[in-house]
Amino acid sequence: MLETGIKAPDFTLCNQDGKEVRLSDFLGKKVVLYFYPKDNTAGCTKQACGFSESIEDFHEENCEVIGISKDTVASHKRFEEKQNLKITILADPDLEVIKMYDVYHEKNMYGRKVMGVVRTTYLIDENGMIVFAKEKVKAATNPIDMLELIKK
Repeated sequence: MLETGIKAPDFTLCNQDGKEVRLSDFLGKKVVLYFYPKDNTAGCTKQACGFSESIEDFHEENCEVIGISKDTVASHKRFEEKQNLKITILADPDLEVIKMYDVYHEKNMYGRKVMGVVRTTYLIDENGMIVFAKEKVKAATNPIDMLELIKK
């Protein structure tokens, strides 16, 4: 996991519509940047829907929400449509940004050790600095926790 107090590494990935999105496009706004393991799984769906349901509250705080997983653009599009998501989700099937943000680690899954995305959330300020970082966040409460944090 990257440390707080450093400049968030810039990147370019495609969103659920296949459009390129750069982190630097959001300078001047806060950004909740969260990494999640897989589209259409129970925890990831709760997390994405929670952020989506609260998106207007985030916008009132001058904050955008961006989710990243290793799923494809096509998978993200299906996820967005099925769950009626109102947040940006970015595809990183090559793990470029996932590894850049140091969220790809060995995990214990059903007694087996596997490599995977560790559910991690960063808060990036208007100047592109990481001001909060937490790994192994709880999917169900992460959206509420982040909203409370940015309202402080």
